[in-house]
Amino acid sequence: MPSFTGIDHLALTVSDLAVSVPFYSRLWNTEPAATMDDGPFFRQVFVLPGGMTLGLTQHDHGSGKPFDGKSPGLDHIGFTVVNRAELEAWAKLLDIQDISHSGLVEASYGTALSFKDPDGIALEFFVNA
Repeated sequence: MPSFTGIDHLALTVSDLAVSVPFYSRLWNTEPAATMDDGPFFRQVFVLPGGMTLGLTQHDHGSGKPFDGKSPGLDHIGFTVVNRAELEAWAKLLDIQDISHSGLVEASYGTALSFKDPDGIALEFFVNA
């Protein structure tokens, strides 16, 4: 059976790059590292810790429908943090940036801090138990 070593990139469709790029830039304190415009879309690419990239894509002809994590497709993206103290630091940063969030939610398998981007795409920071 063929193998793979991990996730190289994620690409999210957003409704307005002029809104989403500043949100993610503030969140991660970085600017996009690359731009792609070789299709019927425009994409800004962020390099994340560990080398994975996240592309924010605005399509020329989007559906106009809002994100729905209960429809087939993406449910949410979970970003790993190393410990609870880091998770608490993220909660404070989200508060400073006036980003609504769930607070720390504990489960038997770990603790999550959930929030949404400007298009309602579900994101979370997560630490394993």
